[in-house]
Amino acid sequence: MPAFSAKDVQTLRQSTGVGMLDAKKALEENEGDFDKSVVWLREQGLASQAKRADREATEGAVAIGRAGRVASIVQLRSETDFVAKSDEFKTMVSELADLVAAEGESALDTRAADLEDMKTRLKENISIGQVIRIEAPADGAVDGYLHLQAGRGVNAVVVAVSGGSEQLAHDVAAHIAFARPSYVSRDEVPEADVATERETVEKIARNEGKPEAALPKIIEGRLNGWYKERVLLDQAYIKDEKQTVATFLGTASVTQFAQVVIGD
Repeated sequence: MPAFSAKDVQTLRQSTGVGMLDAKKALEENEGDFDKSVVWLREQGLASQAKRADREATEGAVAIGRAGRVASIVQLRSETDFVAKSDEFKTMVSELADLVAAEGESALDTRAADLEDMKTRLKENISIGQVIRIEAPADGAVDGYLHLQAGRGVNAVVVAVSGGSEQLAHDVAAHIAFARPSYVSRDEVPEADVATERETVEKIARNEGKPEAALPKIIEGRLNGWYKERVLLDQAYIKDEKQTVATFLGTASVTQFAQVVIGD
């Protein structure tokens, strides 16, 4: 068994700008030690490639892949939107997303040489960012929503629903793309975060001179507003703000969602 994970390979690759195969080889040669692997890469004459990693890859594109009851999101990062908007770049990220949906994240290794070739030809720091793969539950479906800007995907969402259809998953994904919740339900919000916010809104209310008797209601009201910014089920459904997402779902439920936005 290797002394490192696929995530370790990705971290090393993103930190140095080298390809997946080189990153994996470096970790193998150095028993998973990150710092030694960086030095090893430089010693092997890959320093010129690593220098590209010093240039921030804040642009790029995202794509959604589908394979049966599986959906994926792949983010391909670049330094400039000029490169990200190119047909070659958009085709690559789309192909990578389909590959992950069909075969899993490890299948990206098979395109490592193609990515290295693109990086060399374009002389730009190009790397794979977030990679997400979601399977539909046995009694539900999975679908996504991709927001395009100048022909490239910049905001990708994939949603899995239990007791619902692909259309329902798509509609919820479209809502998430613009409402950007962090959690499905209140149960997922860390208790420490809730406690901190409760303390904050109480202090604010007291500083405003609110009467003591009214504080509990005021605190709960402001806390509910805070939840609506973060919790999917609490949000007003974007296509009909008279109902919440929870009401829109009916008897169905969201089991999982993921969102990747270029520039975030």
